[in-house]
Amino acid sequence: MTEEITYADFERVDIRVGTIIEASPFPEARKPAFKLLIDFGPEIGVKKSSAQITVHYTLENLVGRQVLCVVNFPPRQIGPVRSEVLTLGFEDEAGAIVLAAPDKPVPNGRKIM
Repeated sequence: MTEEITYADFERVDIRVGTIIEASPFPEARKPAFKLLIDFGPEIGVKKSSAQITVHYTLENLVGRQVLCVVNFPPRQIGPVRSEVLTLGFEDEAGAIVLAAPDKPVPNGRKIM
């Protein structure tokens, strides 16, 4: 476990739900990854992300999937892609990423509570 934080610290991390509307190969990445376009609704819009999720997911089964992302980190340049949000996930026992997602559909852009 890491050091304790306050609820105010937690509130500063803006975690929102979005729907993947496009997934494409990212052959320029150092580690296997996909480029994602994620729709966060009218307030935030569509954002780009790079995600190392090639073990458990295919391009075809990502589109339409809801995911959780941190939307208030500064953009990060990953090769030729400017990643605008951090797509969240957990490492499985082998170290491959499993996406963090709601188990029922919710409106795009909703903030984690």
